[in-house]
Amino acid sequence: MKKLASKAIKGFTLIELMIVVAIIGILAAIAIPKFADLVTKSKESAVKGSLGSLRSAVSIYYSDTEGVFPNGSNNTDLGVALTTNGKYLMSIPSIGIPKPASHISRNDVDAGTMGDFDNGTVGAWWYCSSEGHVTVNCTHTDTKTSTWSTW
Repeated sequence: MKKLASKAIKGFTLIELMIVVAIIGILAAIAIPKFADLVTKSKESAVKGSLGSLRSAVSIYYSDTEGVFPNGSNNTDLGVALTTNGKYLMSIPSIGIPKPASHISRNDVDAGTMGDFDNGTVGAWWYCSSEGHVTVNCTHTDTKTSTWSTW
């Protein structure tokens, strides 16, 4: 009997490489939009965290002053009330939300009762000194389709 010579095949065929590249391309097409969405969600979470710390500082101030909210008639009053000597906050947290063209400022809504904080800049903080309520000065929706100003 003759022994058949066997050839050792080394490497990949072109079709195998093309299939691998196609699979990687499909996975990348799925992963990249999800990653971009995660970045947006993390920015929203940072704003929610800052909003929570501002609201907590206002609540502690309210308790310390026996039922008086910080005066918020201009953009420095709330900041001064909460950051003096670092008793409630070291500094007013900045806000960094995505700014699409659909931003609508709340400057014209309830102008008589709402104290304008951070000069009314769209995407800044909004403070009502009569209720002690802090919110985001923005009326577009977040990634969960909730309006920012209703947080």
